[in-house]
Amino acid sequence: MKLKETFITQEMDGEQIMVATDGSFVGMVRNNATAAFIVDCLKTDTDKEAILDAMCRKYDAPREIMATDVDKVLNNLRKIGALEE
Repeated sequence: MKLKETFITQEMDGEQIMVATDGSFVGMVRNNATAAFIVDCLKTDTDKEAILDAMCRKYDAPREIMATDVDKVLNNLRKIGALEE
């Protein structure tokens, strides 16, 4: 899976902002640090397990908790049509 190329991100005041450039999603998504990390992982073709592995290398938290976070972010990205699967 991968973030669609029509969704771009920008770092502003320590927060990641994401918008769609093709009009498929009207609005702006503000990502916290965890969601921004996941979105950055999705800028190249990847899968949930690879994202979790990367998170385990970066963060000191239980894998089960991070898996829940990844699921939430992926589901939200699916809802706005931001993922290629």
